[in-house]
Amino acid sequence: MTVARPLANWIAEYWIFRSLRVWIGSLRPYPALALLAVPVIVLEPVKPVAAYLAGTGHVTTGMIVLVVGEILKLVLVERLFCVSRDKLMSIPAFAWTYGKYWQAKDWLESLEAWQTTRRWMRLAQYVVRRYVQRTKASHKLERLPVQLR
Repeated sequence: MTVARPLANWIAEYWIFRSLRVWIGSLRPYPALALLAVPVIVLEPVKPVAAYLAGTGHVTTGMIVLVVGEILKLVLVERLFCVSRDKLMSIPAFAWTYGKYWQAKDWLESLEAWQTTRRWMRLAQYVVRRYVQRTKASHKLERLPVQLR
């Protein structure tokens, strides 16, 4: 979701998607649920295609197909869910399942292993950012004329 949400928000700003958002918002709950399943159904075959490509020696192409397909699927599902969330929550089974999902997610995030992993991820992000900043600064310094250094 770290990648999907900002990308989905960026895509949603285009004018063509505004009219599409209005149309999706006008759907009744069950057609909205069916629409939510479309990207999953259409893009799920990306996984076996990527596995086939990797298995036949096209590992890089397979990874690209897998990553692009999964990000596209996440972006579309996230966008559709945001637009039709209220309608979907009016379906009792969907609301119940969504509630159970959040309970499981909260439980998982409360585990010490999860919290330790999150701390390591933040530390890794900090280290990478610092490295990138220092690398950029050193490249800028190298481009300066000798008398300005």
